Amino acid sequence: MAQPLNRNQTRWIIIVVSLVIISLILWNTYLFFQSFKAEQKIKMDIWAEAQSEFQKGLLTDNVNPLIDKIILSDSLIPKILVTKENYISTINIDEKRVKDSTYITNLINEFKRQNTPIELSYINPETNTKIITGKLYYGDSIVLNKLKYYPLALLVIIFLFGAVAYFFYKSSKTADQNKLWTGMAKETAHQIGTPLSSLVGWTEILRSEHVNPDYLIEIEKDISRLQTITDRFSKIGSIPKLEKADIVKETLDSYEYLKARSSKLIDFDISAPTESIMVNLNQQLFSWTIENLVKNAIDAMKGKGQLKLVIINDGKFVNIQITDTGKGISKQHFNTIFQPGYTSKKRGWGLGLSLAKRIIEDYHNGKIKVLNSDMGKGTTMQISLKQLS
Repeated sequence: MAQPLNRNQTRWIIIVVSLVIISLILWNTYLFFQSFKAEQKIKMDIWAEAQSEFQKGLLTDNVNPLIDKIILSDSLIPKILVTKENYISTINIDEKRVKDSTYITNLINEFKRQNTPIELSYINPETNTKIITGKLYYGDSIVLNKLKYYPLALLVIIFLFGAVAYFFYKSSKTADQNKLWTGMAKETAHQIGTPLSSLVGWTEILRSEHVNPDYLIEIEKDISRLQTITDRFSKIGSIPKLEKADIVKETLDSYEYLKARSSKLIDFDISAPTESIMVNLNQQLFSWTIENLVKNAIDAMKGKGQLKLVIINDGKFVNIQITDTGKGISKQHFNTIFQPGYTSKKRGWGLGLSLAKRIIEDYHNGKIKVLNSDMGKGTTMQISLKQLS
């Protein structure tokens, strides 16, 4: 039994068929253009022959009315007739510019490139000799010029159609991914909630058993942390509430929490202003961002190295820089690392930096980027948020 085509195969079939159709349209347009140009050449040969016969008729005072009709017919083809005496006659040329010799000279050169000039001559019946009366220079007609740009216009239309289709597909795919991540996050929050409630209960039992209070304090800190994580996941997919908060305090709280629970082989350093800096903030989501950046830095250093956090107040924005001494990021991946699914680790789904970017840029109207990175030396990530006046 034949297997049904998967989505990628179907997509490639559509692309190949579309390219074949486009190629056929362009090829037929080219053939039609060449046929139309050949027909124009025949018309000009007839017109030039009629012009020669007209001049011949002037000698014998016997001009054929049909010849006269052919010459006077207007085929919308621009023509420049140059006689042997360099007298210039123009047809279907802008009347306002025919007196401009430079313009006419340039036009003759352009017509030469478009079509081979036609020599005007006739046989003198009395002497039986060939009399050359001039040359006919002609350009492409208005219809032919429009047809010349038809393939380009067609390609532009096809490109725009393809771009619209691509962005529609991309946005549709992103929307599906967002629904998936939102559903998974909310389900994770729900699943964590049940054992978390039990842990709270067990803590109360331990307290009644007069367990060392220091142990209970640390357990309660971790329970509080789990509650914060649960709350974070439950907020994914909904618009978070921003409140006026001190970015210095919120950053230091998150940093110190992670410092206390990280390897002693990590040398933590921090440089921050002593004064408060107020911004619109969702504390839980911002703390999540700091946690992701710090954990990524620790992973990049493989659990050993120097980690420095610097908070810079430039008057309008507050910049938070996290620097590690890890393996670094190549410049070509500066933007790629924020894409969902990108990860350099053997384990993980590559969602940490993607979520961080969404939290900072979509929810807080800030900026997050790789400020600089040297391979084998380390990386500096920067968050920028607008200060409140």
